[in-house]
Amino acid sequence: MSELSHVDREGRARMVDVSAKTETTRIAVAAGELQTTAEVVALVRADDMPKADVLSTARIAGIMGAKKTSELIPLCHQLALSSVKVEFGFTDTSITIEAAAKTRGQTGVEMEALTAVAVAGLTLHDMVKAVDPAATLNGVRLLAKEGGKHGHWERPDENGSGTVQPEAVESEDSASESGDPLEQLHEAHRRDPETPEAGSAVVLVASTGAAAGTRDDTTGPVLVDWLAGLGFSVRGPLVYADADISFGLADALRFEPDLVISTGGTGASPTDATPEATLALLDRELPGVAEAIRQRGTAKFPLAALSRGVAGLAGRSVVVNLPGSPGGVKDGIAVLEPLLDHLLAQVAGGGNHE
Repeated sequence: MSELSHVDREGRARMVDVSAKTETTRIAVAAGELQTTAEVVALVRADDMPKADVLSTARIAGIMGAKKTSELIPLCHQLALSSVKVEFGFTDTSITIEAAAKTRGQTGVEMEALTAVAVAGLTLHDMVKAVDPAATLNGVRLLAKEGGKHGHWERPDENGSGTVQPEAVESEDSASESGDPLEQLHEAHRRDPETPEAGSAVVLVASTGAAAGTRDDTTGPVLVDWLAGLGFSVRGPLVYADADISFGLADALRFEPDLVISTGGTGASPTDATPEATLALLDRELPGVAEAIRQRGTAKFPLAALSRGVAGLAGRSVVVNLPGSPGGVKDGIAVLEPLLDHLLAQVAGGGNHE
């Protein structure tokens, strides 16, 4: 049986010494929801509550909560947070909350992300209680974590895309110093330990049929294998229906990976929406990359000119749309492979050669 790391051999509470751990970039994502009424959801969405500006107030509260975590939870370490993001969504009768916390240090930010969700949710409750005093904060949970010696972990029961099923989820703060509480990534995503780390990448597939299980995804696994062979730590393929590709892109970008490659949804069909969803998130475009992919495809297959895929930067993440065909993916790989090292070095602040 695993020991509780915050309890010493005499049964007394202790703070884990993390001084021997390696400093790495640590990211954690947590979620929860405020179960309420359809009336409250409509009022909040319309910004028409008696206490105005509900979501902005809850967002700020969640960020403040994350920053105060070590003061609220006795055995948590003080962390220099580099980023805290709090986002909201809606169902018919609930307001969903998702928080992502990021730092570079010797211990994880799971508790900071969870605290952000809890404090944001409690603030929502305070804001809506005049209309619905029976509102309930539910399901505060860790969705995923990145960084440290355990690498990437996702909650398996969240959307079916989880990669591991540990017996118990431990935070980096409370992880045993002598054991490994998490399994490594799925075997398909493991790299040869001698392969140099090239960075983090996410593969995203836009396919209504593949998302529904009525057709096989033949492009995502090809991209995963290619990127893993280059030394990337790969997440995915994440498969989303065309209508949900905006959510897919948000999912792909939530850990701020170095590279996101999508496949599918770039044509002229009314349901093809990947370029529009991507453009909404980009800070800067890389039109030459997208055009080079189109030109390579058109040289062999004239209909490749119909692809509307785009490429660009969302923060420090490079995002590239590829067509949803095996041939289109092959063309994209051929164009991207000689560019990636220099492109990613430039985005990281180096490699600025002429």
